[in-house]
Amino acid sequence: MHKLDKNQGFDAFCATAEQFATCMNDNLFVYDIINDAYFITESATERFSLPGPLFHNVTENLRDVVHPDDFAMLQADLQQLLNGEKMEHELRYRWLGKDGTPIWIVCKGRVLQNQEGKPWLMLGCINEIGQKQKADNVSGLLGASSLQERLKQLPVLPDGYVMRVGIDDFRMINERLGVDYGDAVLRQVAQCIERRLLPGQSVYRVISDEFLILDLVGGTPREIRGLYDKIRQEVERDIARRNYEAVYTISGGIVNIRDMEQADYEEIMRLSEFALGQAKRMGKNQVYLFEQEDYEAFLRSRAISRSLRKAVSSDFEGLDLYFQPLVYTQSEELYGAEALLRYRMPEGESISPAEFIPILEESGLILPVGKWIIRKAADMCRVCREKYPEFRVSINLSYIQLTKGPVFAEVMEALKETGLPPDALIMELTESGYLENSINVQKVWHRFKEAGIQIALDDFGTGYSNLQNIGRFNPDIVKIDRSFTLRALQHSYERQLLSHIINMVHSINLRIVIEGVEEKEEQQQVMLLGSDFIQGYYYSRPCSREEFLEKYLIKEVV
Repeated sequence: MHKLDKNQGFDAFCATAEQFATCMNDNLFVYDIINDAYFITESATERFSLPGPLFHNVTENLRDVVHPDDFAMLQADLQQLLNGEKMEHELRYRWLGKDGTPIWIVCKGRVLQNQEGKPWLMLGCINEIGQKQKADNVSGLLGASSLQERLKQLPVLPDGYVMRVGIDDFRMINERLGVDYGDAVLRQVAQCIERRLLPGQSVYRVISDEFLILDLVGGTPREIRGLYDKIRQEVERDIARRNYEAVYTISGGIVNIRDMEQADYEEIMRLSEFALGQAKRMGKNQVYLFEQEDYEAFLRSRAISRSLRKAVSSDFEGLDLYFQPLVYTQSEELYGAEALLRYRMPEGESISPAEFIPILEESGLILPVGKWIIRKAADMCRVCREKYPEFRVSINLSYIQLTKGPVFAEVMEALKETGLPPDALIMELTESGYLENSINVQKVWHRFKEAGIQIALDDFGTGYSNLQNIGRFNPDIVKIDRSFTLRALQHSYERQLLSHIINMVHSINLRIVIEGVEEKEEQQQVMLLGSDFIQGYYYSRPCSREEFLEKYLIKEVV
């Protein structure tokens, strides 16, 4: 081996590494084993929690850079190198970024020996293995990192659009036909997009089955929508050419660059993701043009969802159960109450049930919240029965509870804890399109009936009404929706229709609740129709447990 002065050799290798660093993505390093000195190219100090490009006391300084769980592994490997037990180093482990974030790296190096045959220098490179790819070999397109670099090169984005395109239900293609076929579909869609691009437009594969088209031509919304239509037609023709082996559609989300405050990579990705998601929520196989109002509604929904999740984990803080009385139509005496969920944000804003209940259902939080409601409602019924022995509480059940949760067991447990008989509780389910098609719902419903728990078909008379559901579910109670009630009170034809429905329901020994009675005149007309019970603001708005108990248990019923 050629004899070199150790210090001069170390400095020379460091200078060479620094020169090569300008044309490489890797971080080059030189480790002087004998003098315990470590040099790494400047770019690494901007990324990792290093004390600087040159430092001594290497093992101890690296302790502050390496993830604590990985340090022992690195130390053992370095000891083998120092002992001369091996000459090559290759480890995959984690360094810490400037903000303390773990970053996966692969570190490769080779040891050079001095004239005495002892380990002298280790030369090598460090690169991130968790970095996003600059290009995608599956689709043949540039990747998200290349898009990010392209945007950084533009001091100010000109007028234009971004359009995010996604393959609808792509996972099903992989599951049914295999990953290789899915990769072929990705290539086909990428080619369909490229064939339709104009000068000034470029496409990148940003994630999974999604592509982002950057349009800097400055066209109109109509023109960018036209681009989506052309790509979709190209995809349809390609599917036909392949004899419909896989039939799929694409959705697109368009964002006008002028609608962005920053127009940087992060904002483009965030808003285009929302826009594509909105197109899919609208039914897929279509395009959606970003609207700020829709995005703000989306952000509000997400904020409420986060707040609800926190509420559930904090012993349901902010959630409350209100009660609205049900009275006998003729005597106007108290029959029971419907339990109604309310929610107040930590900031004090009361959120409408029409807004937060769908969020509970979409997030799955309706399952723990539903269990909580059942227990609270049953306990309220127990207290009210001290004065009204026949008092009943009506509880609204979500379709999600019936299909994904142990709701029957939860109801039975609540009855056992409170000592209530089964008929003290009424389970309500809103009549809707999914009701009649769900075998699972029917099974749970029949278990309630067999256990002696009353069931009610809520919102009868709305758009999904189906008389077959009365026979299929055999409810104890049918609740007439306020919208139907109002039409019946205003039009003689619908009044006759409601009267016939009431007579029909009575003929099979079921009972009727008329909901939404608010005025004295409405109450008087409803009494003539022959319903069994009335519910509405005329008697009381939904009120808290304390207010309800004060009104109906402490004071005499008016």
